[in-house]
Amino acid sequence: MRGPALHTADEASRRELAGASVRLLLSLLALGLLLVPLVRELPLGRTSRTGLLAWLLVGLGVYWLYAGLGYRALLLVQLGMFSAAATLLSVKALFVGAGVRQFGLLREAARVLLILGGICALANLGAMVIALLARRSPAEPPG
Repeated sequence: MRGPALHTADEASRRELAGASVRLLLSLLALGLLLVPLVRELPLGRTSRTGLLAWLLVGLGVYWLYAGLGYRALLLVQLGMFSAAATLLSVKALFVGAGVRQFGLLREAARVLLILGGICALANLGAMVIALLARRSPAEPPG
């Protein structure tokens, strides 16, 4: 599954699907165990921290799409959600910079989009594992 999204989980062989599943799982674990706690510890406001995380997720989503780590439709939906969240948080940060602080709804909407995008990422991984299990090689005849 190398190259710029020439190959997604739809067309992958069993071996490619297994490798892509492991790579996607490792990137999700790294995100959840390393990046999220690191971003939370930064001396920034809540909106800035969440916005930084959203932009990291956009970059990771682009990588997943480029590397073909999953199903294209789910990857595009997830990338759209992450991008919308990052945009909402950037607008919120601009408003805060301009002295307008009454737009907490933007941050909450962005959080919902980030959670939905994360659910899409997990669904993508789950679908890849299910496809991998369904593509098991047939049992060898006894003999």
